Amino acid sequence: MVLAEGVEAMEFQELSQSYDISGVPDTIINDGAGRIVGAVPEGNLLAELMRTVGK
Repeated sequence: MVLAEGVEAMEFQELSQSYDISGVPDTIINDGAGRIVGAVPEGNLLAELMRTVGK
């Protein structure tokens, strides 16, 4: 199961700063255990998710 939330970086600047957001899209996985910056193919996103959860 995957839970995802979208946050407007300019509207929530304190949250963006806490995760060092420098551009969008910026995908943070499990509170920073994994991360993808920029638009990537679905396979790259899946690979990072799997790496992050250890599967």
